[in-house]
This record gives sequence, C-alpha cells and structure tokens, in this order.
Amino acid sequence: MFRYIITLLVFCCLTTHALADVIQLQDKHPERYVVVKGDTLWDISAKFLKDPWQWPKVWKMNKAEIKNPNLIYPGDVVVLDMSSGQPQLTVLRETVTLNPGVVEEPLEKEAIKTIAPNIIAPFLTQPLMIEQGDFEKNPRIIAGAENKVIYADGNKIYTTEIKSNDGVFWHVYRPGKILVDPITSETLGVEAIYLGDAQVTKFGNPTTLQVVRVKEEMYKDDKLIKVDDKLLDRFIPRAPDKNIEGVIMNIYGGFGEAGPKRVISINKGSRDGLEVGHVLAINRAGRYVSKDPSKKTDDEKFHMPALKQADTENKTKTAVAGNEDKEKANPDLVRLPDERIGLLMIFRTFDRVSYGLIMQADQPVNILDTVKTP
Repeated sequence: MFRYIITLLVFCCLTTHALADVIQLQDKHPERYVVVKGDTLWDISAKFLKDPWQWPKVWKMNKAEIKNPNLIYPGDVVVLDMSSGQPQLTVLRETVTLNPGVVEEPLEKEAIKTIAPNIIAPFLTQPLMIEQGDFEKNPRIIAGAENKVIYADGNKIYTTEIKSNDGVFWHVYRPGKILVDPITSETLGVEAIYLGDAQVTKFGNPTTLQVVRVKEEMYKDDKLIKVDDKLLDRFIPRAPDKNIEGVIMNIYGGFGEAGPKRVISINKGSRDGLEVGHVLAINRAGRYVSKDPSKKTDDEKFHMPALKQADTENKTKTAVAGNEDKEKANPDLVRLPDERIGLLMIFRTFDRVSYGLIMQADQPVNILDTVKTP
C-alpha cells in the first residue's frame, strides 16, 4: 500500500511537470504569418501559442540565442511546422534575387520589437530607482549660474566633482519614495523622480553642466545619475528557469489598480534570478469561505483586500498575518486556491527590484497581488 502511494505521487509529479511543458496552440492559429510594420514579438507569438512565453521552445532556441536573438523584419514569413509531431516555428526571410547566388537582405528595415516600444521607451532611458548603496555617491547640484535657484533648458549648473571617465551625459533626478519590501520590510532602494537631462561642459571640482532637457523643475541638491546607453529594447519572452515568487509593490503613476499595458514594480530582482524578458503569472490570493453549509459565506470578510498604494508598506504583513490567524482560530474556514488573473513581462531589472509590463489581465491588477513563475 505504501509503495502504491509513493508510485502514485511520483506519477502525479511527472504528469504535472509534463503538462507544464506541453505547448498549446491557439484554436484558430495560422499556418503562416507575414510580419508587418508595427508587429511585436509578443503579438506574433500569441497568434500561434496560447502561452506566448513558450516562444523559445517552439523556435528551438538555446540560451545563447535567447541572449542574442536573430532579428525578424516586416515582410518575413513566420511558418508553423508540425512535421516532427511537435510545433516548431521558422522564418522565411524576404529577399530579392539580383544575380544567381546573390541576394539582398532587407537591411534598411527596422527589426520588430518584443513589445510596443512607445510604452516602455521612457522606462528604458530614464532612472527608475537608485540602489541604496549608490544613493550618497551620486553627484549633486550645488549651485546654478547667476544665482538662479530654479534651472531650466539651457541653464548652467554646477555639481560635485564628475571625472572625465564617468561620461558627459547625465540624468537629473530627485529622491522619491523609499521602496520597502512589503513582506520582509527590507529597504530595497529609493525611487527616482526623473527631472531632465544635463551635459558636462567642463570637468573639475565643481563640474559645469548645461541643462539640455527639463521635465520638472530642478533645484539645488537634486542628484545626477549617468545615462545608461546599454539598455535593451528587444528581448525574448520566456519563463524563468527556476521558481520565483514575489509581490507587486507599486503601480506606476499612482493608480490603485491596473490593466494591460500598465507598468508595475515587484520586490524581486536580478539577485533572485530575474532577467529582462522573463514572464511571470499574476495571481489573486484565494478568499476564505466556510466549510459549514449552515453558515453564510462572507467573501468580503474573509478575503484579504487589495490595499491602496499609500497603505502597502505598513499594512501588508498585518493583513497576511490576519488571514492566517483567522484560519487557525476558525477551523470552519478554508482558503480557496489562488487564481491566475494575468501575465507580466519584465523589461528592466535592478538588484532587488524589477519593473514589468502587464501583458494580459482578466481582472484589475492590485498592489499586493502575487507574481510567480508560470
């Protein structure tokens, strides 16, 4: 009997793993698709696959190819090949034959992006947060020319020393909200309020810069961070290789809830194994219901509410603990399984924080909803 139970458990585990690896095609998937301008890799993948993050599997990509994917251009034809019994995608490149053995590749075309670039472009080129250890080291505005106290386009400003090997292009920011892990209460970093850009005109102590773009007014003691010109704008959607579980900390823009194409931050980063392009499932915590049919179920009473942004840092642990206490104190209560309500794609990572774009959502996404490897 004991051996039978062990065998059954092993079978169930293997079956679960196998189901997780099954590639499901869309019910009305095309056999081939001609890429057009404005397409994204996610949209094309979703035309063929129910789970767009499985793109690397059907494209037969290895890890090196995921890091440096082949570019796909408008005019290319994506073909679904089922000859092996498993779905595989290939691309037929549009070429023009000039002479026998000579072809012209469409180099003048711009390769398609993973997701709509206009949505995440500002988040790729502007500072979002400052690691706690780097905050005090960054250059600081100490004065403006001609005794000005508010700095605008074209104004000259002076900062603490910037060395010539640090570069000439800098973002100006103001420290904002301190980011705190809602589960551990650990300080993760400082949110950056982006103010504009400045360019070094003379290195030294102090360093002289000219303001070249203003989004918000700049003042003395505002900080600078070097422009990062190595940020990716194209990557491959895929699930993380290991199990990652986190919590949504913030919805960008101060919203209480969010839907598709909204940017959110989570309390996991590169040190946890997250990479640009990783896709996570967004889950809603299961509510508590009574097992006793004679008692009325009160969804609102036993369901942990989605807390507003301003309450997140102080109330999260209390809310979670409160739910656990209810279950222990009342044996009639049972917690329903968590429900998947959407998908999130990571497009920028820091050490302990990541920013992602909500790709799909069946319900409004709230702060404190959980995210995990799909």
